[in-house]
Amino acid sequence: MTDIYDVVIIGQGPAGLAAGLYASRSRLKTLIVEKEKAGGQIVTTDEVANYPGSIENATGPSLIKRMVEQAKEFGAEMKLDTIKEVELEGKIKILKGEKDEYKAKTVIIATGAQPRKIGCPGEAELTGRGVSYCATCDAAFFEDMEVFVVGGGDAAVEEAMYLTKFARKVTLIHRRDQLRAAKSIQEKAFANEKMHFMWNTVVKEIRGDGIVESMLVENVKTGEVTEIVADEEDGTFGIFVFVGFQPNTKLFEGIINMENGYIVTDQDMRTNIPGVFAAGDCRAKSLRQVVTATADGAIAATQAEKYIEENFSE
Repeated sequence: MTDIYDVVIIGQGPAGLAAGLYASRSRLKTLIVEKEKAGGQIVTTDEVANYPGSIENATGPSLIKRMVEQAKEFGAEMKLDTIKEVELEGKIKILKGEKDEYKAKTVIIATGAQPRKIGCPGEAELTGRGVSYCATCDAAFFEDMEVFVVGGGDAAVEEAMYLTKFARKVTLIHRRDQLRAAKSIQEKAFANEKMHFMWNTVVKEIRGDGIVESMLVENVKTGEVTEIVADEEDGTFGIFVFVGFQPNTKLFEGIINMENGYIVTDQDMRTNIPGVFAAGDCRAKSLRQVVTATADGAIAATQAEKYIEENFSE
């Protein structure tokens, strides 16, 4: 491929699609590359109730479909390809994919992150059907119901505390006999009447026909396996998994500055390499939600346009 794009965006999640919309609306020659399918993590969400304006029963897939159509409407090109190698230091950036090679004046990395999984049978099949990795997204679905939180770090305990605002009972399942969370967070959790703790325990299997109905847990010290069954009136319960996130940034290791695997940017989404920006869940930030991802994408595209004006003006 000999064409030089103004902007090549890696990733077609909310951050990448928002960047593509802003870039293409600015009449920049824009390409969005995705290895599998558009959407990122949000396509596993049945209802998007916390994204401004997402009324009319918007779902993750329906919201992404609108974003894709909107970006295409303004001229953004879409391509399915897996980028295997990058050369980002030069004035013209080179991205080598399995199918093609792409050249660009600027690159926006929007490769996202994925929650670490339990890895047990039933987890994948029931994700979005009782299994969740986002309390902010899905807590309201379990109003006055029972939920279980898997994990023991700061995020797990904080999210469990958040869930007590909705659920009637929150049980934290941890493989050790004490939490890893900061002491101040632990104190609040232990003082909360809705919080319960299941120590030295791991989830072995999640069961259900289209929705979580029960799960098998094992005591790691005794080996005893117990089945936890949903309350008959509820019919289901929530399983929130918070055992960490894995940013999709391996391709950029040793090339771009990172922090615990997340790409470090300034407030304008600029990385340490001129002309290379990052947006969304792959960058170091305090909140990973659709609304912050789209904001990142808009900022990255706007800054990419400024970079092109400053460095490629005739």
